[in-house]
Amino acid sequence: MSPLDLILFVVAVVGVISLGIWKSRGEETHSEHGASDYFLAGRGLTWWLVGFSLIAANISTEQFVGMSGKAADWLGMAIASYEWMAAITLVVVAFVFLPKLLRCGLYTIPEFLEYRFGVFSRTIMAIATMVILVGVPTASVIFSGAKVVSVFFQDTSLFGLDLGNITVGCWLIAICAAVYVFVGGLKACAWTDLIWGSALIVGGAVVMFLAFQKLADAPAHDLIATKVATSEATVEQIAQAGAWERFQLLNSGQVVDGPNGSGGKLHMVRPKTDPEIPWTALVLGLWIPNFFYWGLNQYIVQRTLGSKSLAEGQKGIIFAAALKLIIPFVVVIPGILAFNLFSGDLKSQADIKNEAIVAEFEAGSEKLFPMSQNFASLHPELALRIIRHNADKTGASIELPPPSASETVLFEANQSALSGANGSGAVVASRLVGYDYDAAFGTLLRNLLKPGMTWFVLAAIFGAVVSSLASMLNSASTIATMDIIAKIGRRARGHDMSQFALVTSGRVCVVIFVTVAAIIAPQLGRPEFGGIFTFIQEFQGFISPGVLAVFLFGFLVHKAPRYIGWVGIVANAVLYGFFKWFGADLLVRNGLWFSSEVSFLDRMGICFLLVLGLCGLLTLLNPLPKAVEMPINDKIDLTSSPLAKFGGIAVCVTTVILYVVFW
Repeated sequence: MSPLDLILFVVAVVGVISLGIWKSRGEETHSEHGASDYFLAGRGLTWWLVGFSLIAANISTEQFVGMSGKAADWLGMAIASYEWMAAITLVVVAFVFLPKLLRCGLYTIPEFLEYRFGVFSRTIMAIATMVILVGVPTASVIFSGAKVVSVFFQDTSLFGLDLGNITVGCWLIAICAAVYVFVGGLKACAWTDLIWGSALIVGGAVVMFLAFQKLADAPAHDLIATKVATSEATVEQIAQAGAWERFQLLNSGQVVDGPNGSGGKLHMVRPKTDPEIPWTALVLGLWIPNFFYWGLNQYIVQRTLGSKSLAEGQKGIIFAAALKLIIPFVVVIPGILAFNLFSGDLKSQADIKNEAIVAEFEAGSEKLFPMSQNFASLHPELALRIIRHNADKTGASIELPPPSASETVLFEANQSALSGANGSGAVVASRLVGYDYDAAFGTLLRNLLKPGMTWFVLAAIFGAVVSSLASMLNSASTIATMDIIAKIGRRARGHDMSQFALVTSGRVCVVIFVTVAAIIAPQLGRPEFGGIFTFIQEFQGFISPGVLAVFLFGFLVHKAPRYIGWVGIVANAVLYGFFKWFGADLLVRNGLWFSSEVSFLDRMGICFLLVLGLCGLLTLLNPLPKAVEMPINDKIDLTSSPLAKFGGIAVCVTTVILYVVFW
């Protein structure tokens, strides 16, 4: 960054955070509305604040690092299903979920469970949500933000701090987010989100434009090495093509089965054997995290619970749904381009990650060493030595491949060598990788941004990180305060806690949670997590299918017994753990599954159906004699918005068209 860029970057970040704190200055912790002001922005958010806040809270380096990384790897456009299916999900949330939640006048999502299923169900969900929220997405956003900072600012120091160090980046981001959510609560988040949300889309579009410019000028003989395996493009064709045609030639090809779901990157549908997003997940599995995230996830739904009215909330949600249709063009496509343009840089980043693991191997470690297929391709001689090492340690009887073997043969030979250790308790080292795909977006920034624009794009990305993180901290503190601390305080004192005590508790929780998440975050760079985006989605599976099933019964089955609230949540956690570590292998070994691997999205689908079946059976056996009466909040206008309905239809039609184009 030039000195001017650095000054403008600092001014932008400090200015926007100051705006958020200034706009929330009317909050009075001693008033009767103190908790509502701090946690729900006084229930006064308009549609444009709700819409931009939803996008800014959602779109962070989880997408710019994790999603673009998956796009750079084999998934390509298929990862965009998380965004485009979310658009349809948001339409359903606006007209099915939101009216029911606003009608009850909730502070938190677990609060609904107490009214419908009892205190124990609320407590179970509150604790599970809080633990996962702090330990998974909050820590992940800190890590992925620091990933961008560390890649962009390699070999750079500021006030004696090494900005290329991932741990330094984690603490820098965590502190920035904690400051303004500590002071201003949700209202501060909403106003900063307004700026960050719009800047984010503009900044992403700038990066995409620069990447296509670079693609148009890149030598054809350099680009040809990055084409997908099934592409038939030639150097001559690429040399004569424009930027968009080059993008298609390099990344379009027939999707085929393979160890990493080989094939083209410009298709939404993947084979049923794909380990991450098989087409079967589009039928059910992918809808579960979408509905949980957008309809029942506290840090997202908290914005809609703060709406001025149902109509304002619905218009804000539909506005956010329309913006979701744009996101793959500024996140996914740049991720694909990052590999085409800078695969050498991604390899260098992987070499840095692999350095300690390779040193451990060369020192004669007794551990076993897994590897990715692209590692075998880039380092065939080292891969062959590792295969021999693993086979010796496990005693696996395998035929060692010749030095000239293909990457697929080397990879599969190593998998066979490792399989000999199943159930032996052998220590397995971190996985060796050929490319650090999570560095894709940071690499684009480092190579493409020019003086005068660097400050804006980096401020937008940094703001997205801080915004999402602040939202998560605010929501985690809301759950801790309203679902746990307030109830304990009421039981201990015999009366409700004061507004001042509630807000103070929320602020203390913010400090505790950001400290815990910042300690966890640097550990997430280890290769065994399989990429930051997969890590987040995988561990949400312990709670999302069960919560979604329970809420559907709470919304639609009025005589479902109260105890299914906690039974469904606990049963899902047990089932998901079983299928993650044991059950999936049993299905595959006994021929009960159609591929050699059960993706985490398919595991979610299986667990969701099983929990639905369990809740249905318990309802048939022991229905309530009388439907539960839910509380009604008569202080909010619950009139639905005709304009939002028209917008929702338009969003759904556009989503279908996009799927047809990229199918």
